[in-house]
Amino acid sequence: MNTPNVYPVSARGPVEHDVRAQIVTAAKEHFSRYGYEKTTVSDLAKSIGFSKAYIYKFFESKQVIGELICSNCLIEMEAEIRQAVADAGRPPEQLRRMFKAIVTVTLRLFSEDRKLYEIATSASAERWQAAVAYERNMHQLLLDILEAGRQSGDFERKTPLDEAGEAIFLIMRPFLNPLLLQHSLEHAEQAPAQLAGLALRSLSP
Repeated sequence: MNTPNVYPVSARGPVEHDVRAQIVTAAKEHFSRYGYEKTTVSDLAKSIGFSKAYIYKFFESKQVIGELICSNCLIEMEAEIRQAVADAGRPPEQLRRMFKAIVTVTLRLFSEDRKLYEIATSASAERWQAAVAYERNMHQLLLDILEAGRQSGDFERKTPLDEAGEAIFLIMRPFLNPLLLQHSLEHAEQAPAQLAGLALRSLSP
């Protein structure tokens, strides 16, 4: 199956630069403490000890800094989901693992660092490049599993693949999308098994 892509993020200056990395690290700590929405570039500059103009040499806005932090987080989440799928056997088990891993990594983001979760909800609401790439990659992973299941004889072949993939992805989205998760928390414990079971029954040949 395809490996995770590097998510696209707009930036100024050289990508590989110590100062750029330093700004991102400091910004993540600052956002974790004070929140993304309440922080300005001036606040970041003051906490890091740089001028605001110097930060703008590397990032055109606060959103771009937040987007890079979000991108790094989503890449780690995607890698964990892909590993869970890779550790499974046949496609039906891969689908079950994908549902479970999606809920697990999104809930972890929600419960362990609410300030970074705030960045993720902004990314989803405003359709940042990183959030779009994450959903696109997860959708493709799902299609890969469905195609493998058709080839192995585990899944039916009558429904167009894109139609089946879109329908199943829609029932994943409340737990994949941080913005929607907050409305689905009461179902999070039982959701992976129930939704995977529903999807697998619909895919039965």
